[in-house]
This record gives sequence, structure tokens and C-alpha cells, in this order.
Amino acid sequence: MKIFKKFLQILCICVLLGCIVLAGLYLYVRSDIPSVAVLKDVKLQTPMQVFTRDGKLINQFGEKRRIPVKISEVPQPMLNAFLATEDNRFYDHYGIDPIGIVRSAIVLISTGEKRQGASTITMQLARNFFLTREKAYIRKVKEIFIALHIEQLLTKDEIFELYLNKIELGNRAFGIGAAAQVYYGKPLQELDLAQMAMIAGLPKAPSALNPIRNPERAKNRRNVVLGRMLDEGYITQAEFDEATNKPITARFHGAEIELYAPYISEMVRAELVAQYGEEQAYNSGMRVYTSVESKVQQAAQQALRDNLYAYDMRHGYRGPEAVLWDSETEAPLDEPQLIAHLQGLNPLADLHGAVVMSVDEQSVEVLNELGERFTIEWDGLKWARKFITQSRQSYAPKSAADILSAGAQIWYRFDNDGRPLLAQVPEASSALVSIDPKDGRIKAIVGGYSFEQSQYNRAVQAKRQVGSNIKPFIYSAALEHGYSLATIINDAPINHWDKSQGVAWRPKNSPAKYVGPIRVRRALAQSKNVVSVRLLRGVGVDPAAEHLLKFGFHDEDIPRNETLALGSASLTPLELARGMSAFANGGHLVEPYFITEIQSAEGEVLMQARPYKACSEEQKRSNEMFAELAMLEPSSASEGNPDNTDSTETTDTQLPQCAPRVISKQNAFLIADAMTSAIWGGGSWKHGTGWNGTGWRATRLKRRDLSGKTGTTNNSVDTWFSGFNANVMTTVWVGFDNPGNPLGRTSYNNNLGKGQTFGAESGAKTAQPAWIDYMRVALEDEPAAPIEPPEGLESVRIDLKSGLLSHQNDHTSRFEYFIKGTAPTKYVEKAPPVIFETQGQDEPELPTEDELF
Repeated sequence: MKIFKKFLQILCICVLLGCIVLAGLYLYVRSDIPSVAVLKDVKLQTPMQVFTRDGKLINQFGEKRRIPVKISEVPQPMLNAFLATEDNRFYDHYGIDPIGIVRSAIVLISTGEKRQGASTITMQLARNFFLTREKAYIRKVKEIFIALHIEQLLTKDEIFELYLNKIELGNRAFGIGAAAQVYYGKPLQELDLAQMAMIAGLPKAPSALNPIRNPERAKNRRNVVLGRMLDEGYITQAEFDEATNKPITARFHGAEIELYAPYISEMVRAELVAQYGEEQAYNSGMRVYTSVESKVQQAAQQALRDNLYAYDMRHGYRGPEAVLWDSETEAPLDEPQLIAHLQGLNPLADLHGAVVMSVDEQSVEVLNELGERFTIEWDGLKWARKFITQSRQSYAPKSAADILSAGAQIWYRFDNDGRPLLAQVPEASSALVSIDPKDGRIKAIVGGYSFEQSQYNRAVQAKRQVGSNIKPFIYSAALEHGYSLATIINDAPINHWDKSQGVAWRPKNSPAKYVGPIRVRRALAQSKNVVSVRLLRGVGVDPAAEHLLKFGFHDEDIPRNETLALGSASLTPLELARGMSAFANGGHLVEPYFITEIQSAEGEVLMQARPYKACSEEQKRSNEMFAELAMLEPSSASEGNPDNTDSTETTDTQLPQCAPRVISKQNAFLIADAMTSAIWGGGSWKHGTGWNGTGWRATRLKRRDLSGKTGTTNNSVDTWFSGFNANVMTTVWVGFDNPGNPLGRTSYNNNLGKGQTFGAESGAKTAQPAWIDYMRVALEDEPAAPIEPPEGLESVRIDLKSGLLSHQNDHTSRFEYFIKGTAPTKYVEKAPPVIFETQGQDEPELPTEDELF
């Protein structure tokens, strides 16, 4: 009995000392223990996600990949895997596991090493949120006290849920939701038992046990997890045997991108970082909804690529990317070597690498990175005549041996019918931007062929000379200075002596054809260079330049000389599209925007776009009326407002913001209507007076509601096409990133037959095909949206040759629009004679458009 009493005394003393020690330790570390109350309102670091307007994921940005999940969404086998491996008594203890601590102490005493940490799930959560992974006793003490605080504050399920979402699992994946996506490319609910066990085994050492970097070690760890689940009764022997025999299926998966649109997502990233800073932009889980529509964005990207392929193919094949062996003197490399080499290539856009294994008369057999052999037939090869220069191509090949030999490393892609086609990486560049002219919403934007190849966004960064795309703005200035669409201007060569330079300036048409007196409508539709110069002279260079500035262009980009009439101004595609939209929306200058809404991780709306719209006169009057009401009668304006909020602000947010008017709606309509003639032409083909506009290829869309304008600069360095209806405004640019590199010309390819494009590159041949392909999709199933004539116009029948009023009701006349009070008052008596200036008549053949601005 005395011994027992002695034992109890010693035990009490030990307990008392232990309590004193614990109290002392707590007092010692109390100042370093953070408040765990933040866990009640914890905000996990989640990446910024960027979506299309219709909710498809474009991209995500952030240092950590995380897909938060509720514990109710986690399959029970995965919960069991973590419990069996990390803390099987989790639901029984109060944050610390005495049994685990004793076991860890025994290992420490017996081995002298800290092999087991005895950390519960709660303690791991404490470390992950507030501490480091350093193996130090004082850290363990802090971990215990924080864990006890957490257990008092949160329920077990809340703790487990936070743990599962916070834990690091390798490859920048944090939390089990992200790990399932990163390693297996699917949600948690679709994982099998072996895959769940693999993820559950990662917390011990995310890098060392990573199934991508160390598959064997990962497999061993997975089987340990499965063994623990078997020991604890979570799975049967049969399930254990099946799971342990499964191979490693993990591989790296990027984010679940539904539409890869890197140029617009990079615009969003830069804007959000500038607005919120990197920490909040990358880690607060913001969801950004862009203005682009997935269907038309995809169409824009494909149209731009296909157009660059077409340009590149007609200029010839530059040869294989590399020659891996000489087919005449060297033995072929082994297939495993070739496959490994091909897998090391970085695919660009929709191009894939392959190696030519054998060459037949009119086909080649190739091997791709998957180890698949297939044949590229003659239809996929015959385009590939040899490239000499941008303006010279060799003869059309007659056999596959004229193009390739075994050992050649090539690029291939698939045509619209799914057949393989020999390809090459385009050297030319391009950009496409499409906006809603009513409010500036960017519907689609593409800044180049491949973001991986170049992050330079040509749609918003590249200022290039616009060529004849400037002419609608010059003609708009002319309408402001007394001209009309029926005004007759002399289409004849200009020979202007420049005293300061000591040379003559001779702007000329392309093609070098002149028709003498011509109406302004037809001159714009056929892009007559000399008429544009004459109109600029009639308006005056400075007044015309000031008029162009109304469309949002910058003064430094608008030259104050006569080359302005031929397109020497330098603009980005977006700037040009914005300015051209004024003709589509009735004369308003809209502000392009690409973010419609920003939400927080909790779904709170942080920002919602309020674009400036092209308002009708009725809308503007309504705005003014409500503004006056809010300022003059605040009491009545706030009537029925129980929260006593600022009714002025409330009313303002319900009304559209009106974009400023920069030209009259009559001026806007007349230019837009004249630009329809650039597509559909005029005259009577039956009577031999028919003519095409420069954009006639767009007639294949079979829509009468389209207006358009081509543009080609000096020596075909830059080519453009801009076109629109009331709902869509799209501009396409094609050129080289080096501004001095001309796009050149091509000769007829005997292998391709009818329908091919050849001759000098121009806006109609080089840029317009991409515009057509895109607009075919953008306007699919859309009703006609013509630019409607506003009030303030009158329509009268005029004579096509003189522009005067006509009594005729035949092919010699047409109805023309005029601003009221500007229509001709005289009737034609007889057709005026065709008069050419005598200057320049004896000059040699004139240059083509590619030598003009």
C-alpha cells in the first residue's frame, strides 16, 4: 500500500509538472501563435479564371492550381484513403492523438531519429496555414496548441474539408480537386480506387513521390496507402488486389480549357494585374468574363490560320525543318529514336511533326510522335513547288521525290476532310478583330498565328499603314465639304511638280486604268487612288486630317500631306475597326472593351461593364430627361426608395451611356451605303456597263447587308480588309512583322487548276479571304442587318454618267441618296464627253497598286 501511495504521489507530481511545463510552453509561444479565427472565413488561394461571354474557360492564371471542393462532393473511398494513411482516429481525438505521440516518442527514443511526426490532420492543417515544414520541437509545440484552438473553433468536417483543399500535392496542385485534374484530367468522382490512393499518398513528399517524375516510387507509396485501407477495413482483399495491379496512368494535364484563346486571355491578365496587383489577380479566385463569343472566336482563329496557310502555300515550299539522315548514304534511325525526337518538338497551332520514312511516286509514308505510320497522298503534296523568293516560285512538282526524301522532318496538318497535308510554319503574320459597332464589344480578336511562337498582339499593338482602308474617312470628309455620292470627279493621272523636292508626284490607280469623269460612289467602290487625292485637295489636307481625328485616331499617326489620301496613316487593327464602326452605327465613336464582368471567388460582382452605346435620339432625350429629373426634383426621384439610397446613381445605372456623335447619321449612312458597292458593284452587265468593286469576292456570302473596303500599301507590305453590317464590324490585316518585307506575288500553279489565287498580293486576295471565312460563321443564322437610311435624306434618280437628275428609267440611271438640300437640280440633256488630262498620256505603263500607298 505504501508503494502504491508513493506511486500515486509521483504520478500526481509528474502530472502537475507536466501541466506546469505545458502552461510554460504555452506562455512561451503564445505571442507567436496566430489567431485561428481567420479559418472561419478562410479564402483559399485560387487562380484567376478567364471565360468567354458564354461561359467557356479560356485560361487560368496563378501560382497555385486549386479547385475547391465541398466534403460532401468527395467520394468516400478518397476520404477513407486519407484517413487510413494520415489520421485514422481523426474523428475520435481533439486535435492531437496521444497514441500517435507515444508511438513517435518510442521511435525517437529507440532510434534517436525523428522518423514519425505524429501529426494529426488537424495539426497538419495548422502547419499548412500558419507554420513551416521545419522539423523542430518548438514548431511541434506551436502546432499542438494551434490544433487545439482549431478543434474548438471548427467541426471535424470543416477541418477535414479545409485540409483536403489546402494540402500541397505536387505540380503546383493544391487540394485534391486540382490534383485530380492535374494528374488525371478529370473530376474526383471519376477517379478509380488506385488513382484516389495515388493522390492520398502524395502529402508525405509531393515531389519525391510524384507519379509523373517518379512513377516507381509513387506506385510503391500508392500500394502502401491501399495496404493501410485494407488493414483498416475500408476495402476488401479483392479490391486491394485489383488496385495494386493497375499501372500508373498519371500524366500532366493543363487546366480544363474549353477554348484556347491566348491573345484575349493575355489582354485580361495584363488588365487585371494593372488594376488589382499580382497577388489579388493571381490568387483571389476571380472569375473574369470576357466579351468574346466562343463560336466566333474559334472561327476567327481558324480563319486567320487557314488564310496564312493559303498565302504560304501559294508562295512555295521552303523545305523540311531538318534532315535526320541522308537517304542515299545513311541508314534510317530506329523508330524509338525518331518517336522520342518528335515528342520533343513543340506543336504550333494545328501543325504536327513527322518524319518521312519512304517516298513513292506520288505519296510519302511518314511516322508521327505517337508511333503511327500513315500516307500523305499526292493531293496533300502537289502544292509544294519550291520557294525561291516571295515573288518567285519554281516549277510545279511532278512527283513526291521532287519535294521530299526519306529522313526529312516535316510538319503536317489535316485539311477540312481530315486528310493529312504537307505543311510549314507560316512566315507572314496576321491579325483579326471583330467588334459590335453599337457599343464596341469585342466579339473576337486574334493577334497572330501562334501565341507560343510570338506573344506580340498585332491586333492591338501593331501600327501599320492602312492603305486604301483610309478612303472611307477621306470620302466622309468630302461629304462634309459639299461633295455627294453623285459628284463627278475626273479619274485621270496626276502629275504634280513638287518644288521643294524637285520631283513630280504621280499617284496612280491600281490597276492602271482610268475612266475619266466618275461618280464618287463608284470611285470609292473601285478604290480610285487619283480620285481620293483630288477629294483631299478639294477638302484641304488640314481639314481632312482634323476630320479623321474625330474617329479616335491619334494626331501623330495622321500625316499632314497628300499621301494621307492613299493610306500612309499608321493604325492598329483595333483602332481602324473602332473608327470604321462609326459608319455602321450612325456616326458614334464607341469605346472597345473586352471584359464584361469580374466576379470574386464567392460570386460577388466586382465590376460590370457599362459601355458607351450608339444611342438613338429618343434614348438621348430620355437620358437628358432623367438627368434633369434627378437634379431638379430629388424628392420625387427618390419616391418609393425605402433604403433612401442615391436615386440619381440608381437611375443612371439603368440608362445606357451614349457614345459621342462624331459625324452626322446622314454622313455615316452615305459612306456605308457606298461601301456596299465595293462588294456588289454597279451598272448593267446585260448592257455592257456593269462593274465590280474591289471587294467583290464577298458576294459569295450572298448577303446584301454588307459594306466593305480593301486596303493595300506600297509594294504590298500591308494588306487589309474591313467590312460590316449593323451588328458586326471586322478588320483583317496580313503582312510581315518586318514592315519592309513585301508580301510579293505568285505565278499560276499548274498542279492546282481553276479557282487558285495568283498575281500580286493585295487586300482583296490576301486579307479578304480570312474576313469572308470568319464572317460566314459570325453571320450564320443571323438575319439581315443593313444600315438603315436615317431621316434627313432624299432619294432621287440620277444619270450614271453625269450625276445629274434623269428622266430615264433604264440602265443609264439609278436612285441615289442625298442629304436634303444637296441633290442636283438640273436634268441631264446628253452624256458629257469623257475628258482626260493631257499630262501623263504618253507615259509608259503605270505601276500596280502594290507600288502605291
